[in-house]
Parts: sequence; C-alpha cells; structure tokens
Amino acid sequence: MLLDDLGEPVPLDAVPSRVVSLVPSLTEAVEVSAPGRLAGATDYCTHPATLDLPRVGGSKYPKIDRILALKPDLVLANSEESRPEDVETLRGNGITVWVMAAPATVPDGLASLRRLLTQCFELDQPDWLVAAEEAWRTPAPVRARAVVPVWRKPWVVLGRDTFGGDVLLRLGIANACAGHEDRYPRPKLDELRARFDSGEADLLVLPDEPWEFTADDGPDAFPGVPYVLVSGRFLTWYGPSLVDAHGALSAALAAMP
Repeated sequence: MLLDDLGEPVPLDAVPSRVVSLVPSLTEAVEVSAPGRLAGATDYCTHPATLDLPRVGGSKYPKIDRILALKPDLVLANSEESRPEDVETLRGNGITVWVMAAPATVPDGLASLRRLLTQCFELDQPDWLVAAEEAWRTPAPVRARAVVPVWRKPWVVLGRDTFGGDVLLRLGIANACAGHEDRYPRPKLDELRARFDSGEADLLVLPDEPWEFTADDGPDAFPGVPYVLVSGRFLTWYGPSLVDAHGALSAALAAMP
C-alpha cells in the first residue's frame, strides 16, 4: 500500500481520476502533469491560468461538505496548510487523503512531487520536474542577507527550514532569520529594524503573496533599507512554476540596489 509523506496509508484501488487539491502548488503540478484528473480545488488555486474547476473554499479552511459532494477518490493536502482535524474528518467519511510534508528545501519538494506523480498517479517522470531539478541543483555564492516578510499585521517572516528560504539561498541570498527556532517567527518591527541597524541583514525581500507587498506597502516600514519585490508564487510554490522561477527571481535580485 502507498504511504503519504507522513507515513499514513493511502488506500487506492486504482489510479485516482477524481482528485480534489487543497494545495495550489499541487493543483498546478497535477493539472500540468495529468490533465483532467482534478475534480475540485481551492479558491487560491490560480494556476494553470486556464483552470476551471468547482471551488471548495480556502486552503486552511476548506468547505468539507463541498469536498464530499464532489465524491473524490483522492484529496491532496499539506502538513503545513491543512488542519489535521479536516484531514481526519475526510478520512472518517471514507475519503482517501495524501498529505504532503511541507518541504524545507527545493530538493525535498521535488522529491515529494516525484513520488506523488510516479507512484500515486503512475506517471512517467514529468519533463518539467527534470528541468526544475537541473535549474536549482547548484547554489550560488551568498552575496546578501535578507529579511523576508510574508505578512504584515502582525509581521511574519521566513525563519528556519522554509522552502522560500532555500529558494533564496540557492540564488545567493541568505535568510537573516534562518537561525530562529520558529519556521515563521512573528518579531516586532523594532526587532526586524535592529537586524538592519546591526548589519545582520542588508536586504529586504518582499513577495506579493500571501501578503501583497508593493513599493508603497512594506518598504515604508524600513526607511533607507534596500528592497526587492518578488513573485510570491515563484518564491514559495513547488511544482512546474520552479522552471520559470529561477530566471525570474534571478532577474529581480540582479536589480537589487
């Protein structure tokens, strides 16, 4: 029997053909690699751009009744975004769930996707996955240390063992908060400013999701600090987007002050 990333059984009698995805990254990966298998997705599943599916609410708070009404043979979840109680409710209603562990690195994410696609969906290794592995294989030398907020009210930043942190590190940008005990610390603004004042950090990286940072929303809290605006999807999604993410993020960071 198949086991998901958390070691839980995934009892399937056949290759899944009605799949509900609660993870935008997995939605994109499955639709690109096995088109036609998805029966539902969250409100935040925006890619591929042509995706036209019934929606089941948010990633964190999905509408369980909508999921059950779609009669899926598999639901895709994530250990970081999906609440354990929702996963258990689905399983208690006889729904098979595959939970992907939140990857701490790019190789972790790609390895998990390979196992899902080749073992669960019985696909050949997708070309995009091979291309993503090649693009992200060799880290660049560190040239800056960044604070990376992902939310503003309150401030939340990337801490230890995050996918986005590893993406930046492979592009030569170390995470100034990587030594924090939390994966997503909630420091006070003064604490973040102090990292720049002390020289611990010299760059502010601002993604456009989950908080939509802009030139007018984010840099204002850090007067005089060099900043770069980047795509949140390219920074945090694991899947086909990683193929374009390397070039797009590299270009954005090349323009940093």
